[in-house]
This record gives sequence, structure tokens and C-alpha cells, in this order.
Amino acid sequence: PHTHVVFLKTHKTGGSSIVNVLHRFGHGRGLRFALPHRYQFGYPLPFRAPWVRGYPGRAPFDILCHHMRFNLAEVQKVMPNDSFYFSIVRDPATLGESSFRYFRGAAAAFRNSPSLGQFLAQPTRFYRYGERGNHFARNLLWFDFGLPDQPKNSQEIQASLAFLDRTFPLVLVAEHFDESLVLLRDALCWPEGSVDSFAHNSRSRHGAARASGAAHVEQLRAWHNLDWQLYLHFNSSFWARAEAFGMQRLRREVSRLRQRRERLAQQCLLGAGPVPARDIPDGNLRPFQPPGGASVLGFALRDGLEPGMRELCLRMAMPELQYKDLLERVQF
Repeated sequence: PHTHVVFLKTHKTGGSSIVNVLHRFGHGRGLRFALPHRYQFGYPLPFRAPWVRGYPGRAPFDILCHHMRFNLAEVQKVMPNDSFYFSIVRDPATLGESSFRYFRGAAAAFRNSPSLGQFLAQPTRFYRYGERGNHFARNLLWFDFGLPDQPKNSQEIQASLAFLDRTFPLVLVAEHFDESLVLLRDALCWPEGSVDSFAHNSRSRHGAARASGAAHVEQLRAWHNLDWQLYLHFNSSFWARAEAFGMQRLRREVSRLRQRRERLAQQCLLGAGPVPARDIPDGNLRPFQPPGGASVLGFALRDGLEPGMRELCLRMAMPELQYKDLLERVQF
């Protein structure tokens, strides 16, 4: 199995669930994580090696998976040369809507707009390039991958995508999350069950802004034009990889993955699924709530679990920030 792994955790793409998988795999095997001093690596500035706790004395590390703006040269200073790089993308038609809701308090463009519909009708009325937090408001995937903010022509766009192809052997697709987990497990040569996970950082649908109708979908893809090109590119490479894996085999493994998840949810979780943070009695399992954003759901454990099962359930349910603190205590 690969034990040197770099995951570029992009925003609002299901990355928190992937991070939980990596946390549990590394924690269970005593691997060393490249951890930020707080919870992100200097974001939104490009990643720098000194932002890793314990660098340079403890480098290289085994797993790097927390939020950063990607910067390959600096990542290579803290990670081994044989590291496996992967990331995840999402259709900007849904990513843009989710970002509008989640980052309402962080992005000036969103904060100043009365609604998603009014923002999409006249985005340049609210958006100013370089204004605080506005990297969340346009082409967020492109930004997180550390690509040039304003490429001059299609040749520069293609050169950026070619760089990502050379760097990331696998890019997952949020809309096909379970298929992504199966292909990730295969690429990493990890045992079956190692990518079992619950859906972390999901949000309450109550009061959420929604992109309604084909017009909004097209407006979102047009506004996030670089993200749309990036998404189409990696959606194509994802399905090429799936075909090479074997579609019938993929469907079988996805089915087994979903059966295991359902069984674990029934065994571990009150209500067998996510609940509002206020309904989680254990403060160590309550997820972070973004200021001015949507309500983020978490997990409450069933009572009476036997110790081994409780430990598994606890790790699967633990939010990213609390798990990072746990790993920090273990390592330092």
C-alpha cells in the first residue's frame, strides 16, 4: 500500500470525507502527518514548507491532506519523492451554489449580494478581483490548485491542465463520490474497507440558497469558466480510468462499499445518519459552524457500543478539526 500521500483538499467538494479516510488510515498505522500550526496552511496564500509543524527537522512526512493553495515546489520540500498526489473536483454549477451559501460571511462579493439569483444576474456589480475573500467567489477550484489567476489565452489554460495531469495521477469527481473512493483505493493499493466513510461537512438544506433551473446552471458555469474547463478535463480522465478499471467491477465494488456504509451507519450512529450540531451531546463530535453560513451537520454515536466498535465509530464520526488536534497530540 502507498503510505506517502498528498491530497489537495479543494473547498466544497467532499474533501472532508476524504480527509477522514486519510486520518484514520494514517492514525491506525502510526504514519506521520504534515500538520498546519492551526487548521490550514496559510490559506489563501500559496503553500510554504515552514507552515508545517516540525519542519524542517521532522521532514519528510507521510501524509499531507489539510487545506492549502497548492504550490508543488514547496510541497516537495516536506513530502517524499514517491508520494502519490490526488485531488477532487466538482461541477461549478453546484460548487458555486454551495460556496455562495457557505462563504457568505467570508467573501465580500457574496456578502454584498442579496441572493444567489441577483449575484448571477450581475456578478460584476458585486465582485471585485482581489477584494478580501473573493477568491471564494470565482473559479475556486482553479485557485486552490494554485494556477495563474487570470490566464491570458487558451494556450495558458491548456498548459495549466497539462501541469496538473503530470502532477496528479488521480483526480476524483464529487458527483461520483463512491466510484471515486473505489478508484482511490485501487490506486493506493489499500485493503477493502479502508475507504469506508460517512459524509462529513454536509449542510442542512433548510434555508439554503439553491441554483434553480437550467439558466442558473449555465450562469454558474459561465461565471466559473476556468473551473468548468478544469472539471470537464478531469471528468474525462476520471471515466477513462474507470473504463480501464472495468465498469462491471466498479459497479460491484461500489455496491459493496454502500452496503458496508449502511451497515456501519446503523451500528454507529443515532438516527443512522447526520444530525444538526445541537443534537450531538459529545462536543468532540460537533462540527465547525461557519460564521454567517449554512448549518453544518455532524454525527452522534449510539449508546452501548462495545469498546472496539466505539473506537471505530468515533474515528469515522470525528470532524476534521478535532481529528487534526488528536493527531497533533499523538505526534507532538
